[in-house]
Amino acid sequence: MKLALCTDVLGNLPFPAMLDKVKSYGISGVEMTAGGWSPCPHVPTDALLASPEKLEAFRNELATREMRIVALNCSGNPLAPGELGEIHSRSSYRAVELAGKLGVKKIVMMSGLPGGGPDDRIPNWITSTVSWPDYMPGVIDYQWNDIAIPWWKKFVQHAKTHGVEHIAIEAFPGQLVYNPSTLLRLRHAAGDIIGMNLDPSHLIAMGADPIAAVRKLEGAIFHVHGKDARIERGLADVDGLMEYQPVTSTRTRTWNYVAVGCGQDLKWWKEFFSVLRMTGYDGDVSLEMEDLTMSVEAGLQTSIDALNSTISR
Repeated sequence: MKLALCTDVLGNLPFPAMLDKVKSYGISGVEMTAGGWSPCPHVPTDALLASPEKLEAFRNELATREMRIVALNCSGNPLAPGELGEIHSRSSYRAVELAGKLGVKKIVMMSGLPGGGPDDRIPNWITSTVSWPDYMPGVIDYQWNDIAIPWWKKFVQHAKTHGVEHIAIEAFPGQLVYNPSTLLRLRHAAGDIIGMNLDPSHLIAMGADPIAAVRKLEGAIFHVHGKDARIERGLADVDGLMEYQPVTSTRTRTWNYVAVGCGQDLKWWKEFFSVLRMTGYDGDVSLEMEDLTMSVEAGLQTSIDALNSTISR
């Protein structure tokens, strides 16, 4: 496995300076956002697609530093009703086209989340039992069979046309695919080009065990995020893990994203990577640093040290 970095955390730096900063950490792989919710600070997708000269200059900045793009990320909600879904669908398609021109074989995405019916104006995440109220089964059927599966089947064909070999979906709360079982449902319906971007922090925050998830997903893990979460003792015990406070409210939330090693200890991370390797994954591990309890520099260095000491190489 090789360590890479999700570069949005260095979004305040221009593209060349960001690459130099990543190299200073001893890292030579980058995962960069090219669409979706991100402002895409380092990848101006439309400009690169419109100008062969800008595309070549972009390539050269990477090549002169012996840097490689491990994946383009376009996480958003292409299934949302209305304008948001249209914008994120377009950016997803354009990110795939850019990947084709750059020779990048892997796209990281989220599944998206539709409304609960054709008249809804906002996405609707169903997490309660469908036994009651009795309208729930119809919502699930609409979201999967009318919206998600048709969209993804069409998108998979577009990805294949442009040489993308892996679509790594990040299972995320508030998305239709939010755990291994929903990922496998979409993979079965839309094709084996779809697999998991396994971000352990999201599973931890939902009370799942990422190491057990690795075994269930054997052969379907295409990408891994190095990202940790901590269940806050004394708070989660009272209010549980269904947390809607802003991520900035770190002191009162029942769980938080934290630097690697500040949630699960290093023994846990060693087992996580050992089981990943044992079940066949030997790809990139992209550090995604979103710890708001410390400075960016401290969070990056803490995480890099932890990952360097635990990754199965």
